[in-house]
Amino acid sequence: MLQVASPVLFTEGVPSCAPNQWAMARKATEITLSDQERSELERVAALQKAPHRDVQRAKLVLYAAEGHSNVEIAARLDMSAKNVGRWRRRFRERRLDGLADAERAGRPRRFPPGRDHRGQGRRLRAPERGRPALAPLNG
Repeated sequence: MLQVASPVLFTEGVPSCAPNQWAMARKATEITLSDQERSELERVAALQKAPHRDVQRAKLVLYAAEGHSNVEIAARLDMSAKNVGRWRRRFRERRLDGLADAERAGRPRRFPPGRDHRGQGRRLRAPERGRPALAPLNG
């Protein structure tokens, strides 16, 4: 059986027993966009070959600027309301720069990514020449 926690009641920040004073969730931060920010976000949101995370974040901010709640945005973009709030806050604090991924903790990559695999050493590449796996043995 599913158990539901009862809501907390507040009167000026103090728990109360009054039935009509339900605690409300914090109102999401209001987002206002400049014309330049709006055009950039609309451009990214319309890209077909952009990384999904970038398109999703651009749409998130555009929905927030229209006045939608975190829960509504989360339902539209198939993500949690907590993550919507996080990206909304990062945009408010750092604007478009806040939508980029932050540096990751930990040891940096040993080899830079790339097609040519320079600097990775012979041991990481498939052998160019060598004897076949089932070559006859001498002896």
